[in-house]
Amino acid sequence: MSASGPGGRPSLSVDGDERPVAVPCLLLRRGKVCRPGDDGPTVATRPDGSPFDPFDVLDRLRRDYTVVYLVDLDGIERQEPQLDFIQEFSRDVILWVDGGVRTADQSIDILVAGARRAVVSSAMLGSARELKRAWRLSPELIFEIELHQGVLQARPDWEATDPVDLARRVREIGPDHLIVSPRDSDPDWALVRTLAAGGPTWVDGSYRLRDAPQLAPNGAVGGIFHIDAILDEGRGHGTGDPLASTDARDDEDQNQLNHDE
Repeated sequence: MSASGPGGRPSLSVDGDERPVAVPCLLLRRGKVCRPGDDGPTVATRPDGSPFDPFDVLDRLRRDYTVVYLVDLDGIERQEPQLDFIQEFSRDVILWVDGGVRTADQSIDILVAGARRAVVSSAMLGSARELKRAWRLSPELIFEIELHQGVLQARPDWEATDPVDLARRVREIGPDHLIVSPRDSDPDWALVRTLAAGGPTWVDGSYRLRDAPQLAPNGAVGGIFHIDAILDEGRGHGTGDPLASTDARDDEDQNQLNHDE
């Protein structure tokens, strides 16, 4: 199975063996980068308490990743997707966007803004009929199967309780790439393995980078991970700020060279 995902990022390989792809997840609300929290996402801040500049964060991510998964909290919570940010971000990286799509037209708005793929979720999208309409408008969709404590979260018109059956129905309509997003529980790797047998399957939700060894044995194409560790990195640059500008770091390096001389 090829590990090339939506957006065309090639699989990583060692001695010809394909490895799953890591995709960073960026949470954005009203233009501010957020972190997951027990009571919902909260604004992520620098050591001095100021919010991160989202473009600095994006620059940091694109050093190592071709694809970024953007969770547009304004779209999810208020049905007001941040189309300006999607447009700007998509100039620099391949962008998959979860913007809380409820209708086919909303998925097209996200794609027109510049996203390579629009995420449509069982918990948000109204029905199979709406998915068929969205697929006719554009095949650049990824379908998310959301689970809370192992229970499928789907709008009533889906008339679905079994994630395996829902995955089969979705793939019959058209989308082949699926995202399994468990909430409030660890990934169900047996479920991932079953879904992956039917087509490319990604793991999100409670997935963490420490779970990466589970991806390949269970057939997953890749994992979508929160970027807390990236926001917290950067020790050793002198600034205490993981996203200090390149110019600032270059100045530090030059100062060190001058001192050495």
